[in-house]
Amino acid sequence: MTVNRDKPDRWKSDIALSVDMYNDWFMHFAPEAYRTVRVQTARDVEKALRATNNLTSIEVDLLKKKPSILPTLRMSTCPPLAVDRLIGLAGVPANLVRNMEKKHRMPPQMGSNDLVGGHGLDRDLEKISLVISRMVDPDIFVWLKRGDSPSERELYRASTIIADRLCGAVANPILRNAQEKRQLAAIGEWLTALGYENRTADRGVEFDQLLSGTYSFQFNMPIEQESRSRPVNIPVDVAIMPKSAKDDELPLLIEAKSAGDFANVNKRRKEEAVKVNQLRQTYGQNVRFVLFLCGYFDSGYLGYEAAEGIDWIWEHRIDDLKQLGL
Repeated sequence: MTVNRDKPDRWKSDIALSVDMYNDWFMHFAPEAYRTVRVQTARDVEKALRATNNLTSIEVDLLKKKPSILPTLRMSTCPPLAVDRLIGLAGVPANLVRNMEKKHRMPPQMGSNDLVGGHGLDRDLEKISLVISRMVDPDIFVWLKRGDSPSERELYRASTIIADRLCGAVANPILRNAQEKRQLAAIGEWLTALGYENRTADRGVEFDQLLSGTYSFQFNMPIEQESRSRPVNIPVDVAIMPKSAKDDELPLLIEAKSAGDFANVNKRRKEEAVKVNQLRQTYGQNVRFVLFLCGYFDSGYLGYEAAEGIDWIWEHRIDDLKQLGL
């Protein structure tokens, strides 16, 4: 049974209502979500500053022990350095910087003095340290000119400025994470009100072990891929086993999606199609996969998903979930 994908006459009004719902959330709750992350980020920045003796000593050993401080150091320069700009200025391998940035580690196959393509780890970390040290922003870290230690207020001010730079660079992911938590909470409350039991805490529960009348968040579905000898898990936001489910029935799978602008969703609209096609290749065409939408999803996005056989539930009309047999 389809809920919304075969009713294009309703799309226009639903898009407007969905945009209104997202904007209301953004105006009332997004600043709080952003501030919460900003406060924690400022604390992390302050720890990084203290670890570098307030940016007077950026040692190779420190970068090895705490590679996660590299984003803070990049945002401490004038101008702030993008990842690729740092790689170019320092003349170091991209693999080194990206491991430090994304995985908070040193490249696993690169030893301290190993030469890889003419590069050694210690030598490259020293280059990074020199670039950062030469470009530290003197208007933020005012104590460097004086050659003394910062006051608590100066340290707090500098930490807050760098935290703003870091959060500004990742503002969309911060808001997307907050919105996803809110969406999943809404689904959970709706299911609980109908008497469904949350099995999320049961780590390791398999997709075919969900009992009727239960659901789980952040669920892994194993899929088969020709290029791999073993199944690969793909995450699904919610898996629900209807109360009326038969013994061999697969759970209903829901992917929560939110968006604060129309352009971004159309850039990423293929993601859901790839995921559902992988599931169908493993479990057959009877896989039930729906989207849970809130925000800026225009008719172009909806038409693309409908053409891929993907249905959706609007969050502003959450009771439509009942039409899926729940």
